[in-house]
Amino acid sequence: MKQDRNSSAEPQLKLNEEAIEAAKRSLDEGAVTPSYGPWRDQIVKLLNDALATELVCVLRYKRHHFTAKGMNSPAIADEFLVHAQEETAHSEKLAERIVQLGGEPDFSPATLLQRSHADYDESKDLKAMVRANLVAERVAVETYRQMIDLIGDKDPTTRRLLEDVLRDEEEHADELADLLDQ
Repeated sequence: MKQDRNSSAEPQLKLNEEAIEAAKRSLDEGAVTPSYGPWRDQIVKLLNDALATELVCVLRYKRHHFTAKGMNSPAIADEFLVHAQEETAHSEKLAERIVQLGGEPDFSPATLLQRSHADYDESKDLKAMVRANLVAERVAVETYRQMIDLIGDKDPTTRRLLEDVLRDEEEHADELADLLDQ
C-alpha cells in the first residue's frame, strides 16, 4: 500500500502559529519571545558567571602585562596585553547578550571572584604567570564547552556567541602552552 505524502506517519515541519502570535505581543521584551520559556533566566545566570570570569581574566592579564620581568618578558607581556584586550571584547559581547535577553550584566566587584570560574593571580615569576593564565584558559575552555552543551538548541544565538568565544579561548590556551615550551 502506497503511503500518501501528507500522511500523519511522516513527520511534518510546521511552524507554531501560537508562538508566532505571542511574538506579536510584549514588544517591550525586544528579541526575547515566549519560546525562550523557562531557560532565559538560567541562561542569563550562566552568562553573568562567564562575564565575571572574563573580567577576572582581564585583570589577571593586565597585572601580568605590567609586572612581567625577565629576558623573554617584553614579548610575553605583549601577548598578555593582547589576551586582555580579547577577554575585554568577550566580556562586552556577553554583557550585550545579557541585555538582549532582558537581564542585567553583573559587573559588581564585590562578587566578581565568587562568580568567576577562573582565579586571579599575583605571581611574580614569568613562567608562573604563563602557567596561571594557561590554567585559567583551560578552565574557560571547559566551562564554555559545558555551557554550549547545556544551552544546546534552547538559545541558538547565545550558543553561537559562546562557540566564538570558545574558539578564542582555545587559541589562547595553545599560545600559552607554546610559551611554556620555550
